[in-house]
Amino acid sequence: MPSAEMERREVRAKPGRGDRTFFGLTRVTGLVVLAIFASIGLFLAVRALPAIRVAKFSFLTTQAWQPDIHHFGVAGVLTLTLLIALVAVVIAVPVSLGLSLFISEIAPARIKRVLVSLVDLMAAVPSVVYGLWALYFLQGRTIGVARWLSTWFGWIPIFKVNGADPTNPLESNSLYSASTFVAGIAVSLMVIPILTSVMRESFSQAPLGEREGAYALGSTRWGMIRSVVIPFGKGGIIGGTMLGLGRALGETIVVILIISPVFTTNFHILQSGGNSVSFLIANLYGESSSFGISALMAAGLALFVLTLVVNFSASAVVNRSRSGTESEV
Repeated sequence: MPSAEMERREVRAKPGRGDRTFFGLTRVTGLVVLAIFASIGLFLAVRALPAIRVAKFSFLTTQAWQPDIHHFGVAGVLTLTLLIALVAVVIAVPVSLGLSLFISEIAPARIKRVLVSLVDLMAAVPSVVYGLWALYFLQGRTIGVARWLSTWFGWIPIFKVNGADPTNPLESNSLYSASTFVAGIAVSLMVIPILTSVMRESFSQAPLGEREGAYALGSTRWGMIRSVVIPFGKGGIIGGTMLGLGRALGETIVVILIISPVFTTNFHILQSGGNSVSFLIANLYGESSSFGISALMAAGLALFVLTLVVNFSASAVVNRSRSGTESEV
């Protein structure tokens, strides 16, 4: 018998030429992606440095945008960017959750293939199409909803509309148009494919043993989904939501077509007027001075950092979740 003091031999498989080539290519690809991200951040930081030296910390607290007189900041536009993204995510999450559960757990195979194709097709539609649809079709049909929300829930600050009079039947619709609410709905349609794909992939990997165990204990289909599939895919739900939030933060065309620009923080999402960092850059870049362009680069740097934080947080949540593990049953 072998001695207990004998050292355990390590078995190592020598990778072949194909494995070495594959590992090398993936490593180079990862380094190229990191280099691209680093070069973008470095470019924005270098171009934004003159404006940051002038504004200093007030760049994050000032709401006005007048770089030619050295009075500018992203406090207003960054807050409104977050509001548009949050409205989009609040609308998209329940829709994506229900759709992904239906596709992965309930729909027959033929319908499942059709729905997956339709969701992928939604992701391929250009953002300008969503913007035009929201501008000419959606906006007029959401005014009634916005007025109803303001009338009955106006005591909640976020649903309040300054100057609105619920008792006036001739009240102008312009109070409710071009709002953060309309822009958020349009952006949510662009976020739904991302959320649905991440959630559906997470739910589909729920262990078969745990599914069968739930049925063996007398669970219904909904009981199995509630006790097995949703807890297993919790990381995918959170990670997909944060990825969708990162996607919504950088949307430009839809916001440009819908929003009526303001540079002060407007927490009333139903009221006309809003802004975003991407809107600010796209709208003012062509007419800005050299210092104004530096200020816009600083605003882009702030959005870049915020988006990276959101996306890296989402990746960390997904990686730490149970999604992708195998059942021990």
